[in-house]
Order: sequence, then C-alpha cells, then structure tokens
Amino acid sequence: MPGGIFLPQPSFKGGPTMPAKSKAQQKAAGVALAAKRGEMKKSSLKGASKSMEKSMTEKELEDFASTKHKGLPEKKSD
Repeated sequence: MPGGIFLPQPSFKGGPTMPAKSKAQQKAAGVALAAKRGEMKKSSLKGASKSMEKSMTEKELEDFASTKHKGLPEKKSD
C-alpha cells in the first residue's frame, strides 16, 4: 500500500508480535492503545488506529507502541 500504514495481522494469543515498521505505525498503535485503555474515546479513532484497536490485544498494541523509533522511517515503504 504506497504511502499508507501497514496493518499487521494480530499474532496468536501469547505468541510473539512484530515490532512497528514505521513511526506512523508506532503512533497509530499508541493512539489505539490509549482508546483501548479508556484514556480517550474510541469514537475519535480513524483509519489505522481504529482498525488496530479493534483487531489487536492490549499487549500487541503495547509492543507496537513501545518499539524504539530510532532508525524507523516516517512511513513504511513497499
């Protein structure tokens, strides 16, 4: 998906998750995590963060949001 945010498929319960591949992915995961925890309204989510909140567990979102961003591109390239 050129210029978009790659949405990973959730891993099986208890299995390893993939780290964020871009700063945009990491940011979307952080927003989705805040909504999942009730720190912001789910109705305010859009795009990737909305999809991530619905399809990923809190642990998976934590893993993505906590990825070190040094060296990550702004957006994932093809």
